[in-house]
Amino acid sequence: MTLKSRGASFVSQKWTLFICLCCFCAGMLFTDRMWKVPESKGITRTTAMDAEKLKLVSEGCGFRTKEVRRDSKDIIGEVYKTHNAIQTLDKTISNLEMELAAARAAQESMLSGSPVSEDLKETGSSAKIRYLMVVGVNTAFSSRKRRDSVRATWMPQGEKRKKLEEEKGIIVRFVIGHSSTSGGILDRAIEAEDRKHGDFLRLDHVEGYLELSAKTKIYFATAVALWDADFYVKVDDDVHVNIATLGETLVRHQKKPRVYVGCMKSGPVLSQKGVRYHEPEYWKFGEAGNKYFRHATGQLYAISKDLATYISINRHVLHKYANEDVSLGSWFIGLDVEHIDDRRLCCGTPPDCEWKEQAGNICVASFDWSCSGICRSADRIKEVHRRCGEGEKALWSATF
Repeated sequence: MTLKSRGASFVSQKWTLFICLCCFCAGMLFTDRMWKVPESKGITRTTAMDAEKLKLVSEGCGFRTKEVRRDSKDIIGEVYKTHNAIQTLDKTISNLEMELAAARAAQESMLSGSPVSEDLKETGSSAKIRYLMVVGVNTAFSSRKRRDSVRATWMPQGEKRKKLEEEKGIIVRFVIGHSSTSGGILDRAIEAEDRKHGDFLRLDHVEGYLELSAKTKIYFATAVALWDADFYVKVDDDVHVNIATLGETLVRHQKKPRVYVGCMKSGPVLSQKGVRYHEPEYWKFGEAGNKYFRHATGQLYAISKDLATYISINRHVLHKYANEDVSLGSWFIGLDVEHIDDRRLCCGTPPDCEWKEQAGNICVASFDWSCSGICRSADRIKEVHRRCGEGEKALWSATF
């Protein structure tokens, strides 16, 4: 091997080692920069200080939650107070509507020239007396003898009637409207009778047998506007009534809301034309042969003040069926009303009412089912009163 070749080999080894060292250093330098793991932008490292901050925030959230709960209780309390305020406002509005109804009735009567009840004329802004019940005796122009027979039996007259109102809180009036020719001979006859006895409630209503449902609505609307009572009663002028027993019966339900008291029935819906109690709208009650919903028989029934007020406010939209008792029952369908079926409100005439009295179960009302009242009541009611009447002492000794 020559010298030239040896030198070349020697130089190559040194440079080779140098180059290797340089590459190693360069590799270390670049490796430190390239392999450093970057932190994710979405991940943060939790330090002791960060943990303390999180703890404080968590406690703060808990404190706010408690405050929210306390606020919820306060909100519930405010809602309850608001509900009570709304109920009070509803009662106030109802009272105002009743007073407005009385004012409108008086105004309409004066504008139309219809007769106005003396009770309606005397009603003013003064505070009303609270009565137990208002008894409206439904009558007609042709029923003068019936009215006289009622006056001679169970309906007190003169000073006794005033005493009944003041001491017992019971109002009793014959209820009648006016004729189709207002101011005619029929109306003048009623006015003369009223001047003599002072026991009429005149309605702004045209009398007629087919208008009994309308008359019932107007009666309750007028009565609730005139007198503040617990109950409003409707009775026919051919029915015998024991007033004290009626009062004692109604007092038992005095604290109940929306009470409908009577002899409940459910008779057939008569679709045949020409028969008594024919129902022109029979198709509304389903197939032929169906029965009416439960309702009180029309001879005598009583409703509480809130129901009378309901009729007064909604009288313009309450539907009238051909039969008055059916109409009244239909007005309460769908309402939260308690139907009280008391058979003492529909006793028969003697001897039926006598037997019940002997058994200690005095009747409230007596009549004949076959006549829908006492048959020939003008002649027979005195006999019924003598044999089944509660006696005058029972009325003045009764406490309601």
